Amino acid sequence: MIVLGIDTALGACSAAVLDGDRVLAREHETMVRGHAERLAPMVDAVMRRAYLPFQALERLAVTVGPGTFTGQRVGLAFVRGLVVALKIPAAGVTTLDAMAAEALAQSNAPWAVACVDAKRGEAYLGARGQNGVLLEPMLLAVEAAQARVRHMTLEQGSEPVLAGNGAYLLSGITEPATVTQPDAVFVALLGAARPSPSAPPRPLYLREPDAKLPGSA
Repeated sequence: MIVLGIDTALGACSAAVLDGDRVLAREHETMVRGHAERLAPMVDAVMRRAYLPFQALERLAVTVGPGTFTGQRVGLAFVRGLVVALKIPAAGVTTLDAMAAEALAQSNAPWAVACVDAKRGEAYLGARGQNGVLLEPMLLAVEAAQARVRHMTLEQGSEPVLAGNGAYLLSGITEPATVTQPDAVFVALLGAARPSPSAPPRPLYLREPDAKLPGSA
């Protein structure tokens, strides 16, 4: 299956084209802002380097969050446009699952924890084992996240490898993370492994937006 993977949800912009497990082309740039301007040229570049027309794509995969409000919507809007144009399915992959999958691929650990600094003394937390997701993404106070990982470590009987830009919040539990942002390669791999989705992916918000409509609205 030929898959285009995209990530713009956190502090990077990333695109990759895979044919099965083989990476045909990829780009990954760390950036705080500017995802909307960079994404289309990046996708065009990886498609050209893969020597494929867009019509050759069989599936799309994109990170749905947790992440920044703007970043999440940039990738999702782009993919929804391709779904309409190409009439192919798109799978949603969480940022935490993508980072955990990459961390597992880089280590010999039996499971991985992904942690993103959500600020305000909170963290987005998720975990993945060799056979799938162990902990669905959730928003926790940092102390609660630390306690959850300690409890899971006892349950699993082994130390996890850490991923995510919030791994430092769990310092003292295990080694620091080397994977700090999602990579579109692993977004594509996970998206290809999902059952064919029947609807475009939707953003995953674990925290209420700061701006709220007036009570009378």
